[in-house]
Amino acid sequence: MQLKRAVITGLGALTPLGNTVQDYWQGLAGGVSGAGPITKFDAEKFKTKFACEVRGFDAGQFMDRKEARKMDLFTQYGIAVAQQAFEDANIDLGKINLDRAGVIWGSGIGGLTTFQNEVADFAKGDGTPRFNPFFIPKMIADICAGLISMRWGLRGPNYATVSACASSTHALIDAFNTIRLGKADIIITGGSEAAVTEAGIGGFNAMKALSERNDDPKTASRPFDKDRDGFVLGEGAGALVVEEYEHAKKRGAKIYAEIIGGGMSADAYHMTAPHPEGLGVIAVMKNALEDAGISPEEVDYVNVHGTSTPLGDVGEARAIQRVFGEHAYKLNISSTKSMTGHLLGAAGAIESIASILAMQHNLVPPTINHFESDEALDPKLNFTFNEAQAREVKVALSNTFGFGGHNASIIFRKVED
Repeated sequence: MQLKRAVITGLGALTPLGNTVQDYWQGLAGGVSGAGPITKFDAEKFKTKFACEVRGFDAGQFMDRKEARKMDLFTQYGIAVAQQAFEDANIDLGKINLDRAGVIWGSGIGGLTTFQNEVADFAKGDGTPRFNPFFIPKMIADICAGLISMRWGLRGPNYATVSACASSTHALIDAFNTIRLGKADIIITGGSEAAVTEAGIGGFNAMKALSERNDDPKTASRPFDKDRDGFVLGEGAGALVVEEYEHAKKRGAKIYAEIIGGGMSADAYHMTAPHPEGLGVIAVMKNALEDAGISPEEVDYVNVHGTSTPLGDVGEARAIQRVFGEHAYKLNISSTKSMTGHLLGAAGAIESIASILAMQHNLVPPTINHFESDEALDPKLNFTFNEAQAREVKVALSNTFGFGGHNASIIFRKVED
């Protein structure tokens, strides 16, 4: 069977650095931190009092306000970026086969705000079950995919991926495979997350996953720095229109990049900790390279998972050295989570967009907040510390890993023709 080519023809982003793709890229290129004191609730009694929040979001710009009240914030975010991506792709819905256009969407948690508030309200009562009739439809992680398909009448494949922080990269890989197997012409994919809530911050604090650098939030996310103390929780969404290459050419679409490979693996080790020898991380990058049919030497940039945790950062860096060998020293490596924080299930989507934009602009966004070298890391690796670096990026690989040992890597290539 002759596999088809899958290309990216539209992008949408809603992030702690800005509410459009352009603003997001400007923040990345400028090395801007999106962290600040939490405004969504009173965090005074929490161990971590800061996060990377989306600012200035108005759901009314993208949907009727009555409609918005039936959605959790993570779905509102998803609808917003899907609209951005559709508009960017310039798709005329009247001229495509809607039976061959679908949605594959990722979220690690789904409607956490809805779940938290409904259960809290019940706990305050006398035990009489009084729940909002939209409680379950607002909460479930698949609802964003469903509502995107309803909004634009997309009748092709439609489902959600849930694999913690790897969710939206798995969604993107599934979209890639669906297109190249000829099962659809267009898939809108990506992910959304809105976990900056009491339950989200409190839960991650309880497992000691978050930075507690309350005296200096903007430098709290410091991947690969010696004094890193955990990740910074972020929120937002990213959307990508994945389209069959000939279909995109026929309608005169602009093409950002081609997806050429995807890898998946499991650590099969621990609920939250990475494998100490990085076996799953090594395997997932090798799988992606094999799927793409390229050698390690063809990769220019790796957008790493790089969450700013003591174990994870070292393990990923060593895995890169195992996979890329001497070429590892010629790579640019960076963690854009140093600026956006960790968007959990939406991380893979916005980091894929960052990788694609790095190719578009021939500029590698930095890993900011680096102050002191970690002796556990090879100093010859180029982590693109503190300032963006100009270089031609023809091939970029993006990593995302999730609690439960889920690993996903995806590879993009610049389309020269």
